[in-house]
Amino acid sequence: MSNRLEQLLATWQPQKSSVEWVLATVIETDGSSYRKQGAMMFINSLGQYFGLLSGGCLEADIMLKARKCLDTGNNSIVCYDMRDEDDLSWQLGIGCGGMVKILLQPITEKSNWLNLEVLQTNLLAKKSCVYRQVINENIPDNTLTLFDKKALALDLELDLELKIEEKLPPTTDNEFVHLIKPAPCLVIFGGGLDAVPVVNMAKILGWDVTVIDERVNYARGTHFSGADKIVHQPINSLSNETYLVNADVIVIMTHNVKLDAKALNLIQGCDAKFVGLLGPTHRTEKVLHAAGLTYQQLTRGLSNPVGLNIGGDLPESIALSILSEAHAVLEGKSGQTLTQVV
Repeated sequence: MSNRLEQLLATWQPQKSSVEWVLATVIETDGSSYRKQGAMMFINSLGQYFGLLSGGCLEADIMLKARKCLDTGNNSIVCYDMRDEDDLSWQLGIGCGGMVKILLQPITEKSNWLNLEVLQTNLLAKKSCVYRQVINENIPDNTLTLFDKKALALDLELDLELKIEEKLPPTTDNEFVHLIKPAPCLVIFGGGLDAVPVVNMAKILGWDVTVIDERVNYARGTHFSGADKIVHQPINSLSNETYLVNADVIVIMTHNVKLDAKALNLIQGCDAKFVGLLGPTHRTEKVLHAAGLTYQQLTRGLSNPVGLNIGGDLPESIALSILSEAHAVLEGKSGQTLTQVV
């Protein structure tokens, strides 16, 4: 199961009343840590946990600490500090060398389920939310508001292309504020067998995946059982479909110049943050010609050849390359190695 919040909520929601639950949230880190601020884990009274806040070294102790929340009905704050040799972290063998502070909160009807049901509804509707958690050891007090990017940009007089979530009210000693975004939506044009590992890897990441191919013998359900949606309609008949409107990542890999051209025309005007086209640049010129487009007319930057240069020619290697580049773009990262060159 993915560690994305949507999957964690889907596990918790049907059992929210039959089993006691605790929400664990990373509210502060310093130095190296496996997960960063905002990471969440669900713990229940059956001794189960869903999600990870570390590489597996903290979870057992967090579960023991969570028992206190279930007994008192109050929040609890736990700090693991590998910088301090006297801290429990050393006994637990944590190797990151940093500090992690975690807020534990009982999830009860009395506390309105921490507004997690409303959060789940909005994430499924592909709406981002601002989630506020009061940091204390009293009864939980979590609030949620919808994140209106355009309104916030207008209020702050910001360019919409800026990362305006960074302008949200900052986390303080009394409150942890974070922006929770829905899972990325990936649309793949092309249902050949080389698209199968792209779908499977994306699902491991917890992404929503739609596969589009108008050809009869492509995108068969038996091969693409992991896809959330398979579309066999003619590409030219698709417009303003929800999966296109919500697309964060679009990958065109039909291996057919005319179909690639149709797809490229269709997505002009889409708000996808990443658009990639499989194949060498000389082939792309043929696709653009068939589409009646030039590079200058493209409304979104085009990654071509799509993917990071990681080597390997297996379909799985190519899929990893494509998704790595797309993931880096979504997270605003360079895709470069983290190794420090001395």
